[in-house]
Amino acid sequence: MNTASSKPDAKPGLALIAGPTASGKSALAIRLAERHGGVIVNADASQVYADLRILTARPSAADEARVPHRLFGDVDAAETGYSAACWAAEAKAAIAAVHAAGQLPILVGGTGLYLRTLIDGIAPVPAIDPAIRTAVRALPVADAHAALKREDPPAAARLAAADTTRVARALEVVRSTGRALADWHLKLSGGIGDSVTLTAAILLPDRFPLFDRIDARTDAMLAGGALDEVAALLARDDVPPSAAIRRAIGVPALAAYLAGDTTLAKARDRIALDTRRYAKRQYTWFRNQPPEDWTILTESDDISAYFVTKLR
Repeated sequence: MNTASSKPDAKPGLALIAGPTASGKSALAIRLAERHGGVIVNADASQVYADLRILTARPSAADEARVPHRLFGDVDAAETGYSAACWAAEAKAAIAAVHAAGQLPILVGGTGLYLRTLIDGIAPVPAIDPAIRTAVRALPVADAHAALKREDPPAAARLAAADTTRVARALEVVRSTGRALADWHLKLSGGIGDSVTLTAAILLPDRFPLFDRIDARTDAMLAGGALDEVAALLARDDVPPSAAIRRAIGVPALAAYLAGDTTLAKARDRIALDTRRYAKRQYTWFRNQPPEDWTILTESDDISAYFVTKLR
């Protein structure tokens, strides 16, 4: 397997497979890792948490036994300060270790913020005042978005009103620092983009088959123990309501069912709908936001052949 070209001064290689949820990224990454002696590095903001393997569609234990996986399920649910910057620092270390072992790191995930933070660098935003963070994260997303309209109108116009994580982040930054998040992003630092040879592909399958797969996966999650995962999470008294994992798709719906506020059928439909909405946002981001040299592939393309050609 080549982690770099044969030239002594060549940059080490880094493969990236991105795309919306249920697009087939994990299966492709495993095939690629088996062919090239690679190590899969997680770039999904929900799959970093240990508590919800089934509900976040983390690779199964059998999949993890086939090829090495890194940064999956490494963060405890009680951790409230984990961020894109935390992940990027851990990903840089994991990638460096894979390179040192003479192997190919394969980034896999659908969290665009994580990927851009790692590759382009991070904005030097000061630490957020804990009291401000707690207050902002406790707000319903509609209230947080309304506050953002007043305090950072461009951010409110740019972000989807239902995007809980990004709306909260923008609001806490402007409240804590007095400057809009976009101002901080004018100067990024610490990215690895210039130190590796990046081969990046974005999987964008047709939407309707993608939605069908989301529905089928939702049913499989419920049959496979997702409800028990959420019950165990809710039983923990060390995981505050503001914890990011409590907002993961599926947790609110199943929590409502466990509380007797809805039926399991309605909870299932809400999970499927929320996942489809999330996939639409990811689809839009990966269609419009990534760099021009990230290749967009569909299911009609020979995806494996693309990587074979690029990485040989």
